[in-house]
Amino acid sequence: MTMKLDTLQATLEKVLGEQILDLKRELGEITIRVAPEHYAAVAKTLRDHSELRFEQLIDLCGVDYSTYGEGAYDGLRFGVVSHLLSVAKNWRLRLKVLAANDDFPCVAALTPIWNSANWFEREAFDMYGIIFEGHEDLRRILTDYGFIGHPMRKDFPTTGHVEMRYDAEQKRVIYQPVTIEPREITPRVIREDNYGGI
Repeated sequence: MTMKLDTLQATLEKVLGEQILDLKRELGEITIRVAPEHYAAVAKTLRDHSELRFEQLIDLCGVDYSTYGEGAYDGLRFGVVSHLLSVAKNWRLRLKVLAANDDFPCVAALTPIWNSANWFEREAFDMYGIIFEGHEDLRRILTDYGFIGHPMRKDFPTTGHVEMRYDAEQKRVIYQPVTIEPREITPRVIREDNYGGI
């Protein structure tokens, strides 16, 4: 395994060179981080270069680093992590990119390179609000069309912003502000003299 990782690392450094901002080898895997302006070009090179041949994107997810390291992290907030597989070379790679703007996180879409990225990018858009520039059908995939916010962001309230319910008078589903009232729950304690047969 070490020889295979050595070969992959050497090939990545030779082919991508200065485009790699960071390369880490941990737990038998290699992770590279690239700048957002090189993200799509690097992905295309990873797929097409004869010495790399990452034919498959097997996973892509959004990340919110705002509370990473128990709040000690002070870098860019939003990132995208992709897991790539080369069937021909029998190796894997993790590709990371951080969005340059925390207020409007945006990175290039990988859908034109690997069409399997389609629903993954839609999920990252829906859950984190990350925009994938060049995605042809970027719309919510898990939440409702009228949903407000992005529920996987660390600052999203655990109770949400709105709730829906069926209104019998209006005979339709309505949305209203969340009406959860905090309450203190006191556990019930059983006190018996002979509890447990003592």
